[in-house]
Amino acid sequence: MSSPLLALGKQKLPLRVAQSSVRYAGRQESGADPRNDIIRRALYPSNIRNRASPVGTWRPDVGRRLQRAIPSAQAHETIERAWFLHQRHVRRTRMAELERKFESVQNAMKTLRQVAPKLYLEANKEEDPRARSPAEIELLKKLKGPEKKAVEARIRGLFPRELRIPTDTPPRNGWTYEFTPLTRPS
Repeated sequence: MSSPLLALGKQKLPLRVAQSSVRYAGRQESGADPRNDIIRRALYPSNIRNRASPVGTWRPDVGRRLQRAIPSAQAHETIERAWFLHQRHVRRTRMAELERKFESVQNAMKTLRQVAPKLYLEANKEEDPRARSPAEIELLKKLKGPEKKAVEARIRGLFPRELRIPTDTPPRNGWTYEFTPLTRPS
């Protein structure tokens, strides 16, 4: 009596019988050395999000931990009020410091006005950054290329853009020996 099932048993089967992934082909269930499993879990974590993330992006147990740490709503409100009180104190301290600095600047300006009125007027002179003197307009007509662009881009009263921020290391391309700053006509 030969049946088709017995015939299948005698046939030579291909190498890969199951449809399982090749990744788990060499895994031994409860092998002799658990270190391999520990290393594998560390290098290839599971994609299933059933526990807290080490970076804190997904934490299902936050509610329980908060309930354990702060057992009542009244305690939570007390902590919040204390935090807001602390923030108010910090804000008032900062505002007092700013007011003190502002008063100091005002006193310095009053002293400058009394000691050197000419310097006081120069320090408080309002200037239109778009206004150009006739000498500047004539200079702009003669300039071309990057020099003209540098004069047009320069806004009076602001820190010059062509000056570099002081650093501990020299620039990569070295020193520009042929650089000459453009002087504005007055």
